[in-house]
Amino acid sequence: MTTLALIKQHLIDPEICIRCNTCEESCPVDAISHDANNYVVDVTKCQFCLACVPPCPTGAIDNWRQVTIPYTLEEQFSWTDLPKQQELANGGPEAFEDEAESLIAEAHDGTGGKPVAPYTASRPSVNLYNRDKPAIATVRGNYRLTAEDAENDIHHIILDFGDQAFPVLEGQSIGIVPPGVNETGEPNHIRLYSIASPRHGERPNHNNLALTLKREASGICSNYMCGLKKGDKVEVTGPFGATFLMPNDPMANIVMICTGTGAAPFRGFTEWKRRIMPNAPGRLVLFFGARRPEELPYFGPLQSVPDSLLTKFFAYSRVPGQPKTYVQDLMRRESALLSDLVGSKATHVYICGLKGMEQGVDAAFDDICRGAGINWAKLRKDMRETGRYHVETY
Repeated sequence: MTTLALIKQHLIDPEICIRCNTCEESCPVDAISHDANNYVVDVTKCQFCLACVPPCPTGAIDNWRQVTIPYTLEEQFSWTDLPKQQELANGGPEAFEDEAESLIAEAHDGTGGKPVAPYTASRPSVNLYNRDKPAIATVRGNYRLTAEDAENDIHHIILDFGDQAFPVLEGQSIGIVPPGVNETGEPNHIRLYSIASPRHGERPNHNNLALTLKREASGICSNYMCGLKKGDKVEVTGPFGATFLMPNDPMANIVMICTGTGAAPFRGFTEWKRRIMPNAPGRLVLFFGARRPEELPYFGPLQSVPDSLLTKFFAYSRVPGQPKTYVQDLMRRESALLSDLVGSKATHVYICGLKGMEQGVDAAFDDICRGAGINWAKLRKDMRETGRYHVETY
């Protein structure tokens, strides 16, 4: 009997891909291409160099299958979701026990493996609209959140979709298509922004949503968005995201750790609980970092959220005359609270913000758990596998 050789094939998940083109741009051998539907990888060209993995904002690029007959480009172009690993007669699939596997895991979020959604989360809709067929939203409001003298210019923008179906869940993102072309004459890249409102709208039971954006000095999309006026039209793709979702379980404890505009999804989490289950026994705990109170999005409104609904801790790193304080410092200070929470199987942890915060937060959890006699590495792995630990940084 002839045994067919196993082939490792690199694939892109069309369900969570935002079609931002970073993978195609970063591939040194032109193995990645796209049509109006999907981005795909040519198995005859891919050399597993992994250059495309770190730039991908959603992890859609981080997918691998062992096959005996590779998927063709035509097949990949037709997919709406990624096929499951085939059952192979010759003993596969086997783990990829090589350097590439560890690099892929590290490129994802530093903890290995692929995240899953909480088992009680609602099923999200994804990829309803793309660049070629975007949803058209109308700007209903554009408000500066930070003080005029703050270094960071952060805006709260409300988009209305009218009669177009655009269902979202807390924790999902949308893509914004900025008009114009870049220096090479190609269309400007789609930019991804987390939704800052609950599933039934910034205004309850309206087909709208809110975004939290920081204007970047050289940011094409952020300057475009922050400069929008009421009534302007915006091209939107998505929605995106199938794992960074809020559990619907009223018993769930949710620990949210963020910096700056990483607060966006957590505003959605908080608003949904405030409106739908304000008396649920599960706790909401927020660790929020910024340079100064004046540069912390939603600082004012957060003060009016009762402690019975949301336990809040603010870390400021640039207040004159005061020591620099980061979210991991406050976590260590509240070690008794956090060790009690992470020791419960009802607890979910969400981390969102600047990528540099990951290492400090992870080290803080390690210290906190060690003091409580808990193996953090083992606990984190279990939480990830059960959809209770999520990292989304940029």
